[in-house]
Amino acid sequence: MEELKQNIKNLAEVYSANLKGKIEDRKEEMKADNNSHYLVYRVLGISTQEGQLIDAYQNTGRFLYKYAGSFLEEAATLCFNFKFPEGIKTKVENTIGQRPKTFEIDFLNGNDALEVKWKDATTDGDHITKEHTRVQVIRGHGYKPIRIMFYYPQREQAIKIQQTLKTLYAGVGGEYYGGDEAWIFLQNYTGVDLKSILTEIANERTPGNGN
Repeated sequence: MEELKQNIKNLAEVYSANLKGKIEDRKEEMKADNNSHYLVYRVLGISTQEGQLIDAYQNTGRFLYKYAGSFLEEAATLCFNFKFPEGIKTKVENTIGQRPKTFEIDFLNGNDALEVKWKDATTDGDHITKEHTRVQVIRGHGYKPIRIMFYYPQREQAIKIQQTLKTLYAGVGGEYYGGDEAWIFLQNYTGVDLKSILTEIANERTPGNGN
């Protein structure tokens, strides 16, 4: 278990360093940007200084969201591999439609086909159709689709999408865990309390900032 904790800490270090590098690079790139659109910002009551801050946070925020998601999903996979070293990431052929040709399974452990998501904020109805096809295909290959998503989206429409997906999983005999249920499922499934490990790392890196 200590080795797993160290591996997750090492992973956090790598992601943190890469994120900082990306943010610094983007800030340098932005110094050469054409900011003539600030005229419209000012018309709407946003000063040039405020506009610069907003643009900077918007650009760097995209990197943060991407890296946070990738890190958590990879850390969770380390936990699955710790308990089930034979588990693998794999793809299955789409036997229902032509697009996409294959569907990816984040972690296949025996008959359990786990999809690991940190957050899903989509409000696109097509997402439901694709996910419905995905779970049917996975079930058709003889696997049980299991979705774990650590954080629920905030917007009402996105939450409704997740509720629909939960029903879809239940309809094919699969399982869906979101929010606190996802952390609990991971701990029960692997014996690893990932949230406690991440809380410990977070308190070491940014003490006093809470959860």
